Amino acid sequence: MLELKDIKKIYFIGIGGIGMSALARYFRFHGAAVSGYDKTATVLTRQLESEGIPVHYEDDPEQAPHDVDLVVYTPAVPKDHKELLYYQQHKYTIMKRSEVLGLITHSSFNICVAGTHGKTTITTMIAHLLRHSGYGCNAFLGGIAVNYNSNFWSDERNVCVVEADEYDRSFLKLNPNIAVITAMDADHLDIYGTAGAVEQAFIDFSGKIKPGGLLLSKWGLRRTKDLKGDRHMTYSLRIGAADYRAMDIVIKDGSYRFRVVSRGWTLDNVVLNMGGLHNVENATAAIAVAHELGIDDDKIKAAVDDFRGVKRRFEYILRKDGLIFIDDYAHHPEELRALISGARELYPDMKCTVIFQPHLFTRTRDFADGFAESLDLADEVLLLPIYPARELPIEGVTSQLIADKMKTGKVEVVDKKELLDVIRNNVSGLVITAGAGDIDALIDPIREILDKK
Repeated sequence: MLELKDIKKIYFIGIGGIGMSALARYFRFHGAAVSGYDKTATVLTRQLESEGIPVHYEDDPEQAPHDVDLVVYTPAVPKDHKELLYYQQHKYTIMKRSEVLGLITHSSFNICVAGTHGKTTITTMIAHLLRHSGYGCNAFLGGIAVNYNSNFWSDERNVCVVEADEYDRSFLKLNPNIAVITAMDADHLDIYGTAGAVEQAFIDFSGKIKPGGLLLSKWGLRRTKDLKGDRHMTYSLRIGAADYRAMDIVIKDGSYRFRVVSRGWTLDNVVLNMGGLHNVENATAAIAVAHELGIDDDKIKAAVDDFRGVKRRFEYILRKDGLIFIDDYAHHPEELRALISGARELYPDMKCTVIFQPHLFTRTRDFADGFAESLDLADEVLLLPIYPARELPIEGVTSQLIADKMKTGKVEVVDKKELLDVIRNNVSGLVITAGAGDIDALIDPIREILDKK
């Protein structure tokens, strides 16, 4: 079996992925020669290059290094990828990203956060709490922590905080000491087939918890009784039966103030400077983990107060009188519902315009009714064409499918150029962009237009 100490040169196919780039930074930090390929240059790949990691953008085995100890790829890489085929044909050691994470965390104390939504924010919150408090951890995040402008950091303490990805059942390679499950909603049905299969994967993940470990799950999940773990605790908003619950929540100056209550323990005067009531619940989960690790109450509160969020998770792009612009990665109906309702709660008197880019043809097909229902919470909706990612088009599945199911009527399907024209002429108040595709490339142009209003 390959050991970490033997990996001196490592190559990543798809290095610009958020999880892959964290691994690349890990090996670079530990002295390995790291390089990679990605389809297109992005802000993240340029950051990797500035950190001394060479990246090229053509699928060309001649440009790929031939003297590497390990090649890492993700399930998103197509099977006919020339470089991947070259390494397979020449018998290189090749591992999926999830397998490498399993290798790294084999002998560490691991806090692994899973769930069909909420996991990136909770993972980042936990890692931030451990870093800010001085407890220390190695962090492998599925988003960019605003506090540190990174998705990875290292520490001498042999503790890893890992975002546990359910896609392709990757999280079953991990062995948590503490596992968090935020949600088990149907998603990735192109992989799992049925909602029941998704739920079973999370049950299997809970079975990976080490003996004596802790499972922390959101109160009210389906099939909670089937989840495993020697110790099982729950968290929630305001639900008294949960083991950790956020209570007495008030909004002041755009921040949430609340207390977290558990059996025989209360953390008063918690301040979260991040929008969305769902993020109060996310913070409750992170606080529960920190408390279970024995971190001092005052240090927990100071860390939460200092938390600046995750890029593209309820991220404030622009805040000025009469105009709020929020960007979010939401790409599932429940995420959209939480995003829109959370923003409207903070800014109830503003007209709410949501600009949404659906992600994947299969997800749009499977959840068109749910997307329509969530988007109906907005006053006005602008729908971009579906971002295909790894998929080919499906006949009859377009953004219009969602628009036709909406009941408010205030919806328009536009391309990117049309979108900017509409924003120039007819958008103000509370503006939200959402989606997991390339909508983030529109953030700066939209901000420039709105900032001139």
